[in-house]
Amino acid sequence: MAVSFEEIGLEAERRWQELTAGERPWIRIGTALCGEAAGAFEVADAVDSELASQGVPAQVSRVGCLGLCFAEPLLDVQLPGGHRIFYGNVDPEGVAEIVSAHVAGGTPVTAKALGYLAQEGSDAPVPDGIPDLDQHPMRIWEDRIVLRNAGNIDPMDIHQYLANGGYQALHKALIDLDREQTLDEVKASGLRGRGGAAFPTATKWSFLAGNPAPEKYVLCNCEEGDPGAFNDKNILESDPGTLVEGVIIAGYATGASKGYIFIRHGHNGPIDRCRAAVDQARELGFLGENIMGSDFSYEIEIALTGDSYVAGEESALMEAIEGKRAMPRFRPPFPAQVGLFGKPTNINNVKTLAYIPEIVSKGGEWFAGIGHDTSTGTVILCLTGPLKYTGMIEVPLGINLKDVINEAAGGMQEGKTLKFLQTGGPLGGGLGADNIDILLDFEVLRAAGAIVGSGGLIAADESACIVDMTRSLISFCQYESCGKCFPCRMGMSHLLEVLERICDLEGTTEDLDLMRSIGENMQAGSLCGHGQLGYNPVSSALRYFGSEFDTHIIDRTCPTGTCLTPRYSPAQSRR
Repeated sequence: MAVSFEEIGLEAERRWQELTAGERPWIRIGTALCGEAAGAFEVADAVDSELASQGVPAQVSRVGCLGLCFAEPLLDVQLPGGHRIFYGNVDPEGVAEIVSAHVAGGTPVTAKALGYLAQEGSDAPVPDGIPDLDQHPMRIWEDRIVLRNAGNIDPMDIHQYLANGGYQALHKALIDLDREQTLDEVKASGLRGRGGAAFPTATKWSFLAGNPAPEKYVLCNCEEGDPGAFNDKNILESDPGTLVEGVIIAGYATGASKGYIFIRHGHNGPIDRCRAAVDQARELGFLGENIMGSDFSYEIEIALTGDSYVAGEESALMEAIEGKRAMPRFRPPFPAQVGLFGKPTNINNVKTLAYIPEIVSKGGEWFAGIGHDTSTGTVILCLTGPLKYTGMIEVPLGINLKDVINEAAGGMQEGKTLKFLQTGGPLGGGLGADNIDILLDFEVLRAAGAIVGSGGLIAADESACIVDMTRSLISFCQYESCGKCFPCRMGMSHLLEVLERICDLEGTTEDLDLMRSIGENMQAGSLCGHGQLGYNPVSSALRYFGSEFDTHIIDRTCPTGTCLTPRYSPAQSRR
């Protein structure tokens, strides 16, 4: 006899209560890619060793990223019925004191604590001398929707996702709504794609929903090769259930028969955790035949690709899944007509699909009430560079970018001054320090020559040479061009040659017009966004730092001295 959704939910709630209010302390360790790079797995091994040697019974979970990447490795201790205490930048040598004093003795190590998070329903006293983590600059600006469970649940345990509202949206869609009503909720939300183009999600879904073909596919794009962007990977590492549920709901709303989650090969954390989420969803009956007793049947497959940046383009992604080289297709026909394996297909970014469960659960109007104008909802930003606080935050669209940098990120590190802000990945744009007083809004940013794109924000200080930074971005784009279409293949190479000439202090004033001409041809003739947007880094750099280019060309000098030192370009490895 099949177990009902209600019974599954009760079992998940029982397990959650056992974790948070049972007899054993609960220790959570951030083991996303940022934590792994900082030594989180070594800290986790030290925790296991100390618990065993001191004879302390405790539950240990390897969770995702809370977003405070600057504080990794992050160790989170919650005593039964108590509040969560976080320790930042923990090393294996410091674990013994935390285990003996806090886990075993019940007394937090105040001097090493980063902050606490009060737990609803707990009557434990607020710890003295430890700040409220919700008042930290990186958290006080947040409105967490997609990241609501990040760093909170074990991504390998579907019951923890269920205990925090997981699969309620799918149950609502299948039992209380029909396909059209589910699509209407997404339409009412005003959700726009978070992969870069910001196209209305419901409109894109409607193209597939209107195709009567019996076999249709939904694709989730987690190629994510942008330097400075790691939010897609973090969703899969921290809360893969919300993505899997979103893919299933997308399949239901569009009448699709199968979903694919496309991840770059080698990103083992996201791959392993996403596979576990899919397998566990299947075990509980959320995938397969007649899901939750409905007439909807659906499957999900995890598909991997090699290191190809262009595989993030939707038609190149389909080529990669089919086992071909990741190169964009000519259009028309469009994917909703002829897509993966010749079947009608819809493609969305990880972040886009991860919003869907909360939109369906709380309603489209709720989501539309967040944000600014037609840029509804929130945006997940990745903060890197010489900032005081680096990591990942989820903030409402419409927030001022200046507040994100100066307040949420704490401004620049001591002794540093912001010079340039690269936004939206290597195909995005950039802003000068005097131009960041601007709203985080799709249209507003685009008008300023920058885009939200992947959500990456890379800050550069006064020691950075804008010409060399631009050369570095174009070098990446040239290296990652698939080479299928002439405007992109040769355009990127020519842009790089010109920029290298300017960096070598051998440029001419005619080179600036030459780059503009190359950029116009790339935009007009390239098959996909890689070539169409490839001139963006150059155009924004010229727009805000034209005088620095003039200094290199006319004065034959580099103000920062960067261009006077030897450099490496990925393109050189091909020569």
